[in-house]
Amino acid sequence: MEFGRLITAMVTPFDNQGNIDWEQTARLMDYLIEEQKSDSLVVSGTTGESPTLTDEEKLKLFEFSVKHAAGRCKIIAGTGSNETAHSVNLTREAEKLGVDAALLVVPYYNRPSQEGIYRHFEAIASVTKLPIIVYNVPSRTVVSMSAETTLRLAQIPNIVATKECAPLEQVAHIVYNAPEGFKVYSGDDSAALPAMSVGGYGIISVASHLVGVKMKQMIQVFQEGHVQEAAKMHQELLPMFKGLFECPNPVAVKYALNEIGYAVGTVRLPLVPPTEEEGERIRKLLK
Repeated sequence: MEFGRLITAMVTPFDNQGNIDWEQTARLMDYLIEEQKSDSLVVSGTTGESPTLTDEEKLKLFEFSVKHAAGRCKIIAGTGSNETAHSVNLTREAEKLGVDAALLVVPYYNRPSQEGIYRHFEAIASVTKLPIIVYNVPSRTVVSMSAETTLRLAQIPNIVATKECAPLEQVAHIVYNAPEGFKVYSGDDSAALPAMSVGGYGIISVASHLVGVKMKQMIQVFQEGHVQEAAKMHQELLPMFKGLFECPNPVAVKYALNEIGYAVGTVRLPLVPPTEEEGERIRKLLK
């Protein structure tokens, strides 16, 4: 399964009552696919506010996204949680709806051992034929999946990639030792190019909602061997990469999308909209 090098972790549009806005979801998907050139979309990931979505909402999002994408891009379903049985059931249901892959986060809050992390992902992989991307994000899960655990998981045939928010040293170690075809994606926009410099494959991005075309150009330029040009493009994009995370994600990116005419609504509690000062800083990023 080829997911491409630029994957957007899509926000979930809400209406004024806080319900999923299906019309705006369709419009946003068209924009991300056709205008920002996303190769794949993650639906109901962290940026999609997965912690506040019910399973019913998630499954409706998966079904809707598959139908609306209509083969224009791959749909990757965020089906991970900190309960293995829950993740197993949600992944099974997502597979029935025709998604192309599942993104599974390291279990949060429970603080499992490396063996527990391995068995969690192994259990989910054993019940589905979907390609699986495991997701290591220590800032949110407290526990970090080690490179050694990732490499063990890479031996499972349908675990095909990792989304890494670990230090560059770990990214390089995984790239060097992983089986052929196993892909490493950066989960941090500002680390996308550095990760690719040590063999990373691409980026699962938030900023691509706004600068996807420029990011894709940067990746292409780098792939063509024009490293200094790619570095310059990365430097120009860095204020956007950093600025979108001054508020808890996806507060800033949803605010920015509303500013440019995509009515994705606000965030659900416990997240809150940006302050006036934060909003001004976000608006400056768009100039």
